[in-house]
Amino acid sequence: MAFSIKDLDETQAPLLEHLIELRGRLVRALVAFCIAFAICFYFADPILGFLIQPLKNAFPEGEGQLIFTKLYEVFFVELKVAVFAGFCLSFPVIANQLWAFVAPGLYAREKKAFLPFLIATPVLFIMGAALAYYVVMPTAFTWFLGFEGEAGGMRIEALPSANEYLSLVMQFILAFGASFLLPVLLMLLHTAGIIERAQLIKARRYVIVAVFAVAAIITPPDPGSQLLLAIPLLILFEGSLLLMRMVEKKRVEEPEAESEPETPAASAEQPAPEFGDRDLK
Repeated sequence: MAFSIKDLDETQAPLLEHLIELRGRLVRALVAFCIAFAICFYFADPILGFLIQPLKNAFPEGEGQLIFTKLYEVFFVELKVAVFAGFCLSFPVIANQLWAFVAPGLYAREKKAFLPFLIATPVLFIMGAALAYYVVMPTAFTWFLGFEGEAGGMRIEALPSANEYLSLVMQFILAFGASFLLPVLLMLLHTAGIIERAQLIKARRYVIVAVFAVAAIITPPDPGSQLLLAIPLLILFEGSLLLMRMVEKKRVEEPEAESEPETPAASAEQPAPEFGDRDLK
């Protein structure tokens, strides 16, 4: 049967409505980011001061400085700080707009399944970023500054650039924050049926090698940073296996509960046969 122009317009209408809604959600997210960016750019100096603290604490008291080698470098450093902090500040609004667009197309069961992942993602990212800021960066910077000294009668002194330092800090925070999302990724793949717990257990030795390889790639080349990333990742991997075991156990128990025979109490609630029926039997 041939479709008329009217039928074609009716099929396109839902798509246009979704595109209009998507545009509205993107505009709201962009406005939220721009507002957060403006606020963070105004407070760029205090934010940069907060990010500098690990390096300041690694230097001896009263020593250490950040330099800039180009006239415009400090401006772009503050711009980069504002973009980075503005995205972090506006992320809840951006995530909320994304969820508001996707959620109407999901069943209640699917919404319930995704809720733990939505909660765990920012929590785990913040945990990874906090580990990088409070533990890893002070340790790594102290180790780096340990190479100061003399060689051939010349003084070797650290004079880090503001732009290079900020890039290093962002690398630390993003690397540790993103790496701590490993349980979310594994649980999503497990929920989708792509991987099973037994497969990961068999591949555990390869996972350990891969974790140390990834830690060596995304962290600076000091062994301390690699260990401080690899060890938590292995702990999170084992925790993911434990969660998978609990989920698989729950999957087995639910069909058993549905297939249980009717209980005596339920049978007792059924009305007893009349006396005439008994006589007939």
